[in-house]
Amino acid sequence: MREYLKTTIEINDYLKKSDPVLAKIIDDNNLIERPLTLNYFESLLSSIVGQQLSNKVVDIIWRRLVAVLNNKLDPHLILATKDEVFREIGLSMRKIEYIKSLSEYVVDGTINLDDLDKLDNESIIELLTKIKGIGPWTAEMFLIFSLGREDIFSTRDGGLQRAVKNLYQFENNPSLEDLLQISKAWSPYRTYASFYLWDSLKSG
Repeated sequence: MREYLKTTIEINDYLKKSDPVLAKIIDDNNLIERPLTLNYFESLLSSIVGQQLSNKVVDIIWRRLVAVLNNKLDPHLILATKDEVFREIGLSMRKIEYIKSLSEYVVDGTINLDDLDKLDNESIIELLTKIKGIGPWTAEMFLIFSLGREDIFSTRDGGLQRAVKNLYQFENNPSLEDLLQISKAWSPYRTYASFYLWDSLKSG
């Protein structure tokens, strides 16, 4: 059964009381839910594959990757597969290096995916960013969309930066200090605030 990260009336009431600008967006959008990817290896693998590509291209390459691995997204199998096979399905040499780096970390036990949900946010970011191809933004998205952490606001996310600029009427792009100050009011539910900010871009 698919699991979701969902806002609730109580969470929305908290956010609306904390920030009148956010309150207007919440009134417009009502409750939001987002599906979680509970296969952590698949989640990180797809993040690497999808970097700097359009959704259409990502879908094509992902289907090819799943097919070439016989529907088994297994780190051992990725390490055993020749680079040329991955090149033929459209992966760059850099991304091949990245997915094999991820696979090596999992296979040799440097990262125990089953234990990630026991760690705090900063420890997870520190651990994941040791892997080639996984930066802080990717780690933060993993915290949200796989682990379902409720208090994540990615100051590095371009969409969130644009939403804050638009909604809070900044003439120029908001600074890191601006983003931290505004998002502080939403804690401990900054993830849900992020959902509403992302959605505001669709209507804006």
